[in-house]
Amino acid sequence: MRLLEAIAPGSNDKIYFLGDLIDRGPKSAQVVSFVQESGHTSILGNHEQLLLEAFPNNKVHPPSLQAWLNSGGQATVLSYGKPEMLIEHLDWIRSLPTHLDLGDIWLAHAGVHPGLPISAQTAHEYCWIRNEFHSITQPYFPDKLIITGHTITFTLPDVPPGLLALGKGWLDIDTGAYHPKSGWLTGLDITNRKVYQVNVFKDCIRTMPLGKAVAKVEPSRVNGHRRQLLQL
Repeated sequence: MRLLEAIAPGSNDKIYFLGDLIDRGPKSAQVVSFVQESGHTSILGNHEQLLLEAFPNNKVHPPSLQAWLNSGGQATVLSYGKPEMLIEHLDWIRSLPTHLDLGDIWLAHAGVHPGLPISAQTAHEYCWIRNEFHSITQPYFPDKLIITGHTITFTLPDVPPGLLALGKGWLDIDTGAYHPKSGWLTGLDITNRKVYQVNVFKDCIRTMPLGKAVAKVEPSRVNGHRRQLLQL
C-alpha cells in the first residue's frame, strides 16, 4: 500500500502485478483480496502455480502441497487462517493469465524461452525460466520490451541491490523486497518511464527516472554468474 500511495495512480490508470502475490510476508491473503476486489490485473507467478498444483480441482495433492509449503506456502496458509478462505481464492488465481501483450510492452512473470515461438510457450516457461532468458543476445521481440519479475535483480551480474536489470529486450523489476540485502519494492510507470520504490525494512521512499534506475546485464556473464551463486 505504501508503494501505491507513492505512485498515486489516477482513476484512469491501469495497474498490473507481475505475479507472486503470495508466499512472501504475513499478509498474502490480504494482498490477493486487495488485487481481486480492486479490479487490478495480475499475471500468474511461479508461487501461484505451486499453489494451484497443490490444490488441483480444489482438492489437496499431498506431494505438491509439501513442495508449495517448503517454498513459502506456510506463511500464506497462516495468513488465511481458515482453509475455506484459501479455497475461495483458488478459482480467481486459476483464472490469471500467464502473460499480457500491451502493444510495445509484454508482461510475463519470469520471461520467455528464446528457443520457442509464442505459440509453444507454456506456463512453465512464463513462470519459471531464468538463465536461458536472461542470456539472450538479441531481443525476443523486435518491437516489444518484456517486463518481468521472478529473478531478484542483484542475483544477476553487475546489478547492485535496488536497481532494475536491463538486458537484450527485457527489463527485470524484481528488486527483492523480502530480501535483507535489498528490501526495495519497485513499481514502474510505463508511460512516464519513472520508477517508484519503497523499502520494507526502512521508512524510505524514492523515485527516479527509469534511465537512472537500471543496470545493464551482459548476456555472456549470466550463466557463469548464476553458477557462482549456486556454489556459495
